[in-house]
Amino acid sequence: MARRRQAVTIKHVAADAGVSLQTVSRVINNEPNVRPEMKNRVQASIDKLGYVPSIAAQRMSGSRSYLILAINDRDRTIADWRARQGTDWVDQMLLGGMLKCAEHGYRMIFELVDTHSDHVERELLAAIAALQPDGIILTPPHSDNPQIVSFLAAQKIPFARIGSIQNGAGIPVSMDDEGSARQATEYLLEHGHRRIGFISGASEYALSGWRVDGWQRAMAAAGAATEGLLAAGDFSYVSGEAAARQLLDRPDRPTAIIASNDQMALATLEVARALDIAVPQQLSLISFDNTPLVHFTQPPLTAVDQPIAATTSKAVELLIAAQKGDAAPQDLIIVQSSIFVRESVAPPAGVPGA
Repeated sequence: MARRRQAVTIKHVAADAGVSLQTVSRVINNEPNVRPEMKNRVQASIDKLGYVPSIAAQRMSGSRSYLILAINDRDRTIADWRARQGTDWVDQMLLGGMLKCAEHGYRMIFELVDTHSDHVERELLAAIAALQPDGIILTPPHSDNPQIVSFLAAQKIPFARIGSIQNGAGIPVSMDDEGSARQATEYLLEHGHRRIGFISGASEYALSGWRVDGWQRAMAAAGAATEGLLAAGDFSYVSGEAAARQLLDRPDRPTAIIASNDQMALATLEVARALDIAVPQQLSLISFDNTPLVHFTQPPLTAVDQPIAATTSKAVELLIAAQKGDAAPQDLIIVQSSIFVRESVAPPAGVPGA
């Protein structure tokens, strides 16, 4: 029977290089004041032995944990997982965050926290105590939750707030939700639409209001009315159905609709089909998120692509810089979104009020 190969540890590297454990740890952590020849000797032993640094080894210096903690909304994340409807916010967040962490020798840990819980501070404190992260990433709606933001500020841990434009503690990193909604509205206006409906997201998310603002401002700039064309949703498929019926049952129904996420856009597409309204011939439709599902609908949906991976990557980069003592950026960091044009938009034709 073959003998199991013994795992290489930091002790093996130290012995091979003829240095102390602390010296190996300083090299692994890229600490200053390590002589080049010493660094080369330790690195040669690492390469020779095939050693892969562990978090425990990296922590020996006592200064950093090399962990970034990303916190997502528990209720909505679990609901999306259970629905199995193709939402990929978490996937994209982990993609961008983990790759950027790996570039710097960090790891990302993902945690769910209930923003409505009376014990949210206790949940956060338990996670921080167990993991001792070097930085924390907040995602909506946590990004603008004053209780969470003030609590983390008191812990003196660098944190970034994805999807936020508000001043205050932490580093806000925006995906320009207002500008994205404005861009989508202008795209429809360029195609000749004047009656453009909008289905908003959950009110607890500040970004929902910013998207409505972008739509309203683009419409106002074009001299187009918005009265009766705003319907409230909460990002769920069911709410999208109700909002779409509210808009499409009007005698002067819109010739185009922007839905604040893909689930509500899919619901709008289904309601239009049930009402025998052809997309895009009688109704143009634009979605937010650009998750995989909208690529394969009939017709494939034009969608605002949310740069979740790029935004998370930027947040990680800023947190690692903060851990090294770099000053936080003074200006709001904006990661621009884009529109992926497919087959769900056409000039208006044959609809009352067009």
